[in-house]
Amino acid sequence: MSARVKRRLWRVIAAIVLFVAAFVTFRAITLPQNLWYIELIVYACVYAVAAYDVLIKAFRGIFGGQVFDENLLMTIATVGAFCVREYPEAAAVMLFYQVGELFQSIAVGRSRKSISELMDIRPDTAVAIRDGERVTVSPYEVAVGEIIEVRAGERVALDGVVVKGSGSIDTAALTGESMPVSVCEGSPVLSGSINLSGVLEIEVQKEFSESTASKILDLVENAASKKAKAENFITAFAKIYTPVVVALAVLLAVVPSVITGNFGEWIHRALMFLVVSCPCALVISVPLAFFGGIGAASARGVLIKGGNYLELLGKLDAVVFDKTGTLTLGKFSVAGVYPESRRNEILSAAAIAESGSNHPIALSIVAAANDNGLNVNASDNDLNVIASDKELSVNASDNGLNVIASERSERGNPLHENITLTEIAGKGVEARADGKVILAGNAELMAERGIEFTECAQFGTLVYVAVNGEYLGVIVIADTVKEDAPQVIASLKRDGIRTVMLTGDNFQTASAVAEKVGIDEFSASLLPADKVEKLEEIIARKSAKSVVAFVGDGINDAPVLSRADVGIAMGALGSDSAIEAADVVLMHDGLGAISEAKTVAKKTMSIAAQNIAFALIVKVAVLVLSALGVTDMWLAIFADVGVTVLAVLNSVRIIAFGKKNKKGDFAKNFPKTQDKSAI
Repeated sequence: MSARVKRRLWRVIAAIVLFVAAFVTFRAITLPQNLWYIELIVYACVYAVAAYDVLIKAFRGIFGGQVFDENLLMTIATVGAFCVREYPEAAAVMLFYQVGELFQSIAVGRSRKSISELMDIRPDTAVAIRDGERVTVSPYEVAVGEIIEVRAGERVALDGVVVKGSGSIDTAALTGESMPVSVCEGSPVLSGSINLSGVLEIEVQKEFSESTASKILDLVENAASKKAKAENFITAFAKIYTPVVVALAVLLAVVPSVITGNFGEWIHRALMFLVVSCPCALVISVPLAFFGGIGAASARGVLIKGGNYLELLGKLDAVVFDKTGTLTLGKFSVAGVYPESRRNEILSAAAIAESGSNHPIALSIVAAANDNGLNVNASDNDLNVIASDKELSVNASDNGLNVIASERSERGNPLHENITLTEIAGKGVEARADGKVILAGNAELMAERGIEFTECAQFGTLVYVAVNGEYLGVIVIADTVKEDAPQVIASLKRDGIRTVMLTGDNFQTASAVAEKVGIDEFSASLLPADKVEKLEEIIARKSAKSVVAFVGDGINDAPVLSRADVGIAMGALGSDSAIEAADVVLMHDGLGAISEAKTVAKKTMSIAAQNIAFALIVKVAVLVLSALGVTDMWLAIFADVGVTVLAVLNSVRIIAFGKKNKKGDFAKNFPKTQDKSAI
């Protein structure tokens, strides 16, 4: 809870205590007629504690051009109550209003705290090579054309091109893709990337202020300012309701007075009219309905940062998805081995070659080999192939490769030692053991070594395997699509909602994922700025009242989450910056929560509409009666406080709805368990 919300909470508590004390006191004792002003002073103090910020905002609105808002309406109605000597009513109405505002403040209290994680992708220093010396300087001091050095584990400070060295870089902060990218001389690299291996010398091509990492930060800051803010219901309602009520009250005070000459009577009726018109039922029950809706969504693991975003969820026109970590798990696994008949041979050979690497491709291959009963561990350049069972035997005899666990081998005993592993930058890896040569890499590596191989048409990362110059087969590595993704996409499309995918991954992989989950359209190979641009195009095509949501999880998604009408972050797998930039947070990695939140939003809006209709019907009836002079203050109080109580009770139904359906149909339709198959 923020300091601001805490202050409001303590002020509301103080006002409630003072009001109760005053109400009980003045009901227990009867003041002499000449001391009537004591009650006025006491309730005025209660009123001041509860209402001082509303009064300030009302006067600021008058002079600032926003005259007819809810603050002015509350001020006029409560001051009118003081004028007709209904002091408890004046204080109570304002107190009710502040309670409603407190609920709203708590609901939106999970505000964006910072973009500290984003700042982490932009290094504070860079190592420049000047006159043969390595000098640590601020990135702002590095000029275009200078050479910077980036060692393993360090972030690239500025955009440039590799002029010396090779290795792998992690671009997840920029593209959202967890698969590292191999780089060598001539390869472009972007600031914010992490060098995973080797030492790179990079020729700087852009100043620090124009670097990719800096632009991401700028995008986050600027995107939020472009976002269309959903207007608070009461604010929108007050713009129409307040001038109408004030105009009618003035007419009621002036016109009959001129006709009858009884100014006092008709001014009193006008003041009563203003008291009755006070929209307490609306300012309490509507926010409470939204608060209940937020609670119902939270029970299903969906955090909504404000009632306005809950309202927008019920008006979705298009949902735009990131790919990795959103539609997919962001975990790579072996999707296939071809030919299947030689699966064990291919995996065994590839596992030996990849055993010395922490690259996701290597880890997935070794994991697949382990699933076949072979444990592969490597320390530096020493390879230990460990048998899980004594009788384990993995043979690739056709190609001269034999890895056999003898009966005398105990768990943990190495079968082969001192295997030489050589990384071939941008192409793969070579392993030498017992005079055998194992190659595992891309098609370029096979062609370079003159090995005849069969091109694989499968989508994903392809690892071709050869032993002693003879081709064995290919391993397909792919990300895993979330189990509930196709169901959620189908559900959204049935509701007439357009689905789009924006990803930093390549076109082929994006196409395969889009086809598997049923996405309507997609764009691939996008950097954060490109994603914002694509989202802007989608927003430009929508109607004025429709809503575009974006669902993402990574640092690179923060600008798009900020720009969308509704930003939805994957809380379980998402980065802190994505969660902070988002308006809605899914606390588990299942996409079914989007449909759940949408259902809760529609139910909440239905209850809020019921409250509005009921309150207005009663208000109009009592207003007519008060104008005719056939009502009294108690009926006015019922029209306000009584309707408020009934509306609040109706609002509570959304909380019951949330509890009732917490483990209902959604859990069945969108299971949280994940499919382990890959695309």
